[in-house]
Amino acid sequence: MNVLNNGLELTWLGHATWLVKTPGGRRIVFDPWLGNPKCPEAYRRGGLGHVDAILVTHGHADHITDAEPIARQTGATVVGIYDLTSWLQAKGVRNVVGMNKGGTVAVAGLAISLTDAVHSSSFMEGDHLQDLGDPCGFVVTFENGYTLYNAGDTAVFGDMALIAELYRPDLVMLPIGDHFTMGPRGAAKAVQLLGARCVVPQHFGTFPLLTGTPEALQALVGPDVSVWAVEPGGTIR
Repeated sequence: MNVLNNGLELTWLGHATWLVKTPGGRRIVFDPWLGNPKCPEAYRRGGLGHVDAILVTHGHADHITDAEPIARQTGATVVGIYDLTSWLQAKGVRNVVGMNKGGTVAVAGLAISLTDAVHSSSFMEGDHLQDLGDPCGFVVTFENGYTLYNAGDTAVFGDMALIAELYRPDLVMLPIGDHFTMGPRGAAKAVQLLGARCVVPQHFGTFPLLTGTPEALQALVGPDVSVWAVEPGGTIR
């Protein structure tokens, strides 16, 4: 599918947090952490407005801190691996869809599939480290058939080639910051395995520790791959 003029809008709110407007007008959020240092002040103060679904890739605080309050405020459905959604449900989140890797669910008119990721997933509650299941990625098929793969926090892994074969994503979102996830070198290999032609980088620039840059990724993948990077608050249309 042509990546241009398909009605999809992705607004980066810093780190790994995205507000996505679908071609059918739905509003979904990936990994909400509005307190991250790069989140625009307007979103910190005013929130996100109406949200239909919240997709959480894993349980680290820099990905789920605002999942519960946004779900309470908006009534949005939280989608993620069963362990994590069950934990949120126990905290009072009413609408959850717990699933597991390889499964596909229908939420807000979208087909949402859960994929593997190579990372960890836990949340510190007081002095207790709560395990929240496996980390994951998402493949989202929108109303017009356009397909997005958000890898979540991960290292590169060989089965990305299977994700390409099974889902044929039109657009991929990859972490590039290094240290806690793959850096540009690993992301460039992921691009190769996925056969990606359009890449949106994430999980970079939040802290000095995250040294990977979109420019480094672009240099590694060459001119045949488009790396679409925006400043926090910017929108990819």
